[in-house]
Amino acid sequence: MVTLNDLTAEQRRLLDEQTIELPSWAFGNSGTRFKVFTTPGTPRTPYEKIADAAQVNKYTGITPRVSLHIPWDETEDYGKLRSYAEENGIKLGNVNSNVFQDDDYKFGSLTNSDPAIRKKAIDAHKHCIDIMHQTGSDTLKIWLGDGTNYPGQDSMNARQDRLHESLSEIYDYMSDDQKLLLEYKFFEPAFYHTDVPDWGTALLQVRALGDRAMVCLDTGHHAPNTNVEFIVMQLLRAGRLGAFDFNSRFYADDDLMVGAADPFQLFRIMHEIVSLNALDKDSGVNFMLDQCHNLEDKILGEIRSALNVQEITAKALIVDHEALAKAQEEHDVLGANNILMDAFYTDVRPMLEEWRVARGLDPDPYGAYARSGYGEKVAAERVGGQQASWGA
Repeated sequence: MVTLNDLTAEQRRLLDEQTIELPSWAFGNSGTRFKVFTTPGTPRTPYEKIADAAQVNKYTGITPRVSLHIPWDETEDYGKLRSYAEENGIKLGNVNSNVFQDDDYKFGSLTNSDPAIRKKAIDAHKHCIDIMHQTGSDTLKIWLGDGTNYPGQDSMNARQDRLHESLSEIYDYMSDDQKLLLEYKFFEPAFYHTDVPDWGTALLQVRALGDRAMVCLDTGHHAPNTNVEFIVMQLLRAGRLGAFDFNSRFYADDDLMVGAADPFQLFRIMHEIVSLNALDKDSGVNFMLDQCHNLEDKILGEIRSALNVQEITAKALIVDHEALAKAQEEHDVLGANNILMDAFYTDVRPMLEEWRVARGLDPDPYGAYARSGYGEKVAAERVGGQQASWGA
């Protein structure tokens, strides 16, 4: 068993400083393609989403930021929303754009052949940037559903040109202290081709923009058996990995709780993060959850997910890098693999309980929240109004 005293000062610093951003939309109702399921106590406003997110941070101690989604989180006074968040120990993080739920974007948004529709999509992103100035956010995250369903439907080359022109106008509208994240996804909702399907396309597009444009990697946005940790390493080498969206997938973009489907993959990813010094808070890499809790309680789902990331991070931190480098240098295939596997199979949960007690937190965040009565309280109070949901 490993304890806090077994960590080096550097390992302890990295563990202490780790933070994970929460998505506001994870606290709303969600479901499948066929139905969105409602749950008592679901937030009806951005303020209630932040209140729920504050509960996750209260018990985990590692989730002090909330990512907004526009227009899902539209409100009249973003300065007031920012103040409310800060009063609850929360900072407003990334601002995510939405140009995939308007009829005008049926054939694309930033890549549409119609200049008027492209302008509408560009203006929607400029609106997000205006909101960033009010919330204190320094990052705009863009994911596009743009693409085609049939060969010959449109020119793939022309769409890449339009994408660059649109992104350039958005990038130029940003302040020098703000950055742009471009997220990729290899399919859905477009099935023949997607305009930003992979890390290579995203990397080419952001490099053409400037130094403040980065790639966002969603762990669920890859084909089966993709070596995601290799992509992580390459983007870090290129200095263009700006953020993670953590979730799990069995088949496609399932958006399940991170670590639920393949915790070993998450470990391999975090091993690359630690090895390449990207866990440091000044690395410029932001870690965020991006999940839909269709069946489980939203707050408990986010708590469980945050703890999953922290647990796997602790395992990655205790890898014996000196012994690993020696085994690799000597081509000791099994020895090198055993070093990684030893860390992965180490039970770090008692150490993390010790870490929480040292910070004045309950050693069992999941149980502490479940016993708090908060869920029952908001279920009784949040009656009437329109519950927040995916797409609303």
